[in-house]
Amino acid sequence: MNYLQANLCLLCVTFCWSTEVVIFACIPDAVSPFAVTSITFLVGGALLFLAFGRRIATGLRADRKKQLLRCLWISVINAGYNTLYQFGLADFDVSTGAFTLSLTVVTMPFILLLMRSRVGWRTWLSSGIVLAGILFAMVGVMSRAQLPGLSIIAIGCVMRAYYIIKLNQYAREHDPVVLSALICVSGGVVSYFFWMAVQPNTFMGIPWSPVVIATLAIYSFFVVALAITLNVFAQRRATPANATIIYSTEIVFSVILGAVLPSSLIDPVHLTPFLVVGVVCVVVGNLIEILDPGKMRNKGEEAVT
Repeated sequence: MNYLQANLCLLCVTFCWSTEVVIFACIPDAVSPFAVTSITFLVGGALLFLAFGRRIATGLRADRKKQLLRCLWISVINAGYNTLYQFGLADFDVSTGAFTLSLTVVTMPFILLLMRSRVGWRTWLSSGIVLAGILFAMVGVMSRAQLPGLSIIAIGCVMRAYYIIKLNQYAREHDPVVLSALICVSGGVVSYFFWMAVQPNTFMGIPWSPVVIATLAIYSFFVVALAITLNVFAQRRATPANATIIYSTEIVFSVILGAVLPSSLIDPVHLTPFLVVGVVCVVVGNLIEILDPGKMRNKGEEAVT
């Protein structure tokens, strides 16, 4: 997989993630977010083990304990920032919420500096332009009452930046399929304990119906198994900063989905001049980071997969 292919994979992953707003709309409010995460991650992991069982078994023969501990660690971080997101996003609509989640782009360069990693000028420029887009999108829709929710999301974004950095490191050292399967299983187990704490009757507390079952099945395959595996493969070639900035295109996909899909599926997004400018800033920020001549010179070189 070369540099451009990795970026295309990250865009596909981001599109899969953006469909969450539609999928979540089909799940009753009585179903805990922890239940959704636990069930879909465990099912996604089971799908990967069924499809690649022999490869996973082979990959676990070397450094099994190390891989398991690493996946458990980043799964705890993943569950942590997703939990913060779920509480923080309650105060925002679809489009504004998507913009606030992109604060990870702003925190990433500083986290990299703290970890003594080099940050190029393109990354700083891209992050600045994306930040400008976030601020534009919040004009006229942000209120003082939403500041607590924004603070919670900001903490989650710092955790997510660290998660992306560690995932990028682990993806280069382990088999992507093995790593994806372990992340799914360990993430499902960690989320199950959160779920059990808030809803002790767990599976018995879910209002099972054909719609709920179908929704969880779609989420398990496209958003969990497929997206996580593509993401880990792409992380072997991309940098943490590169990946984070491409993740911000989730804003673009979310706004488009909110503008074109019927209100019966998703809360409609009303396109305002500030929102459009915000989306344009995100696109420009991505192009600056992706179209790096130094990296594109090597587009013909194959990375180890």
